Amino acid sequence: MIKAIEERRSLPLKTATPRKRFGLTPWLWIGLAVLFVAIFLVYPLFFTIWLSFLDATSTRFVGLRNYLLIFTNPSLLEVLRNNLLWLVLATVATVVLGLLIAVLVDRVRFESVAKAAIFVPMALSFVAAGVIWRFVYEYAPPGQTQIGLLNALLTALGGQPQTWLQDSRFNNFALIAVYVWMWTGFCMVILSAAIKGIPSEILEAARCDGAGEITIFFRIIVPMISPTIAVVTTTMIINILKIFDVVYVMTGGNYGTNVVAVDYYQQLFNFDNFGVASALAVLLLLAVIPIMYFNIRRFRVQEAQR
Repeated sequence: MIKAIEERRSLPLKTATPRKRFGLTPWLWIGLAVLFVAIFLVYPLFFTIWLSFLDATSTRFVGLRNYLLIFTNPSLLEVLRNNLLWLVLATVATVVLGLLIAVLVDRVRFESVAKAAIFVPMALSFVAAGVIWRFVYEYAPPGQTQIGLLNALLTALGGQPQTWLQDSRFNNFALIAVYVWMWTGFCMVILSAAIKGIPSEILEAARCDGAGEITIFFRIIVPMISPTIAVVTTTMIINILKIFDVVYVMTGGNYGTNVVAVDYYQQLFNFDNFGVASALAVLLLLAVIPIMYFNIRRFRVQEAQR
């Protein structure tokens, strides 16, 4: 009896074959997620690309005609120009203001109160912000009561009221100001956290060596938080590429303020032009891909350096 037990113990244990261990089990765990990605991401992506090569009714293949129309039609070129204006001004304004405020607020006595006041607009939706700022920019003819805050101040100082949202000289900048007002607080919070991560010994050593505050800012603070600045900048770029709510609520894309996302919506739902709408969506995708690639590559480099 004892001898039989010892012989059984000496037998090698049976292990699962690779086929059993790595067969269907992983797919049982990730299968639902893969199915959702395929249905709600992969299929719509390729279907939209296919629609961009068809005509407005999606019944006839037209090749690259929709893309050529985007880059030759004056109204669509204006849309691209507006998006580029947003991309440059809004990105630079939010990141630069966020960085400057983060540095300055870091030294005030009531730092948390100041940060909260600047961050408050982030609690609003773009629709709510658009409604609020429409009242700020509200216009009434000269001689009438100005209910718009900006025109009320302007007339109180002896100036003439301006049609801020209708005048093509101002309206795009007025809309960009709303975005900057909302997102500067976000940039400030992220960059402020990065600044607080700089060892105080480095800053004190620079001051002892006679470096001024401007030199410390450009030679120490900015280089040390450059990865965070890159993250914030790319986040702003992605947000701005698909900007929709502010423009749609405040001007509806009229008066020369249209952008790609709003024009996509109008082409699809107002004009029933599935071809141009799909082409615009594909252009947005192509614009976002390099930014995502840059972020992923930079993240891998940082991980490799750790």
